[in-house]
Amino acid sequence: MGNNYLMIAKTLYGLESVLAKELRDLGAIDVKEGIRSVSFYGDKGFMYKCNLCLRTAIKILKPIKSFKVFSEEDLYKKIYSMDWNEYLSPKGTLAIDSTVHSQKFTHSKFIALKSKDAIVDYFRNTTGNRPNIDLKHPDLRVNIHIEHDKCSVALDSSNVALFKRGYRVATNLAPVNEVLAAGMLLLSGWDGRSNFLDPMCGSGTILAEAAMIACNIPPNLNIPEFGFEKWKDWDVDLFEKIEASALNKIRGFEYKIMGSDVSPSVLRKAKENIRNANLDEFVSIEEEDFFASEKTTEGHLHMLFNPPYGERLELKNLEEFYSKIGDTLKQNYPGTQAWFIVSNMEAIKNVGLKPSRKIKLFNGKLESRLVKYEIYEGTKKLHKLK
Repeated sequence: MGNNYLMIAKTLYGLESVLAKELRDLGAIDVKEGIRSVSFYGDKGFMYKCNLCLRTAIKILKPIKSFKVFSEEDLYKKIYSMDWNEYLSPKGTLAIDSTVHSQKFTHSKFIALKSKDAIVDYFRNTTGNRPNIDLKHPDLRVNIHIEHDKCSVALDSSNVALFKRGYRVATNLAPVNEVLAAGMLLLSGWDGRSNFLDPMCGSGTILAEAAMIACNIPPNLNIPEFGFEKWKDWDVDLFEKIEASALNKIRGFEYKIMGSDVSPSVLRKAKENIRNANLDEFVSIEEEDFFASEKTTEGHLHMLFNPPYGERLELKNLEEFYSKIGDTLKQNYPGTQAWFIVSNMEAIKNVGLKPSRKIKLFNGKLESRLVKYEIYEGTKKLHKLK
């Protein structure tokens, strides 16, 4: 495979197939879906491209070593035995993340501490200097993953979680994560070939992600610095070529992306976020109560939204709220494909429409369903005869 090496893209539960498709579309080799992750092969330039362009990845890891581990002491020795000079200078800065799924090792913070000790001691004993710890902007972020007795050591090429796109400064009480928003849009089949509406737009995250998908804008252009920019093999010329090539693929958009909400203060935040993302020429936002609204555009309308819900927002009458969603869709939105995410499974029953799809996702820690409702122009029978 020449200069290609194994990488792992982390994602949210339920988005693995979407991320795998994104990777294949970008040109990844040997793509394999895992749980909350997708493995693939590519070269250094492809790693840069993934960080810039993937919408549903949380981070891109580059595994550098794997081994069996039987005790904390064993872990220390095996990490100490690696050639850390290849990745970090003795006076550089370091951060360690760890995830542990094992009966033998139960405390991920202790694993991170033991790993940090091994790397720091390696430098102190071989060079007389030791790297400092910097949890926010390290020169090298190392990821330690233990599954039963297998340990994988990887470098985190992203450093920041990639859902921190950099455009959202103003948030509301229960914003939807950017990666989840992009994932829901891609699961719903949104491709920018119709009008789009988010009738409960909150801080505007779904609108921003919808506009970036429609125009093929790389989602992570606003991230101030990726982890790989501090690596020893950082190639700024290669990165600039990759970035220029991605920017060249941006396309125009001839439809409308519309957002609305009932709260003026919420809308101010949404508008600010859309401006920060430089997407205000594609997105219009208005104050409107969805339950008093109707479809204003011709042709097919793609709708996706994240309604306020009981566990994270106080909503006095959940049943009535979801019943009104169903009534509004049925009566006022013919020719619409409506999707929304819901964490209260009972609430779906109050919509009064049968969802044609239900996809299991997690919104934060809440198990949720992304549900789809087809609202036809006439009756379903007539629609099928067309």
